[in-house]
Amino acid sequence: MIQLEAIDLSKSFGTRRIFENVSFSTGIGESLAITGPNGSGKSTMIHILTGLGRASSGTVQYSGDRGKLAFEQYHDRMSVVTPYHELYDALTAFENIVFYTRMSGREVSREDMDEAVKSVGLTGRGNDAVGSYSSGMKQRLKYALARLRQPEILLLDEPTAYLDASGKELILEYLKSLKNSALMVIATNEREEADFADRVCQLGG
Repeated sequence: MIQLEAIDLSKSFGTRRIFENVSFSTGIGESLAITGPNGSGKSTMIHILTGLGRASSGTVQYSGDRGKLAFEQYHDRMSVVTPYHELYDALTAFENIVFYTRMSGREVSREDMDEAVKSVGLTGRGNDAVGSYSSGMKQRLKYALARLRQPEILLLDEPTAYLDASGKELILEYLKSLKNSALMVIATNEREEADFADRVCQLGG
């Protein structure tokens, strides 16, 4: 069972303090919402939790049954969906999937890709260039990529951004299906997304 513990996290950019002495913990089977006004550091917090960003002070630790996990150990079990995750417009959806899964040291079958795009409502669009996709379709494709990783840790920044009502419903159903098997952290100001979480960490107030 994976656990996440954040202890006294603070982040500054130059002389500007974004957040200070923030602590929380969560684990598999739990979900945590990070909320707060614009500029309070929600996206920055998600970046820190990926292990790719650094806090100005404080610690982030992922642990399993045998103790603390190294970066490679927890990152291999992680999927991240954010508005800042770039897809390659010149590549098709399937080519993006192959590229990103190979980057993570995995191979993916055509059958698995077909199922992944179908699961996010993109049936028949896998061979289309992503540059022809709407913002909502790109967001759906990011979830197809996340699903293929079968994550134990899922970090989400504005998880239903750019999605229409049917897309939001589809993604929230996917998140519900993972609620008992994944550690989930959601950065959001959307009431429905925050209410989905078991606990809330408020930034900037």
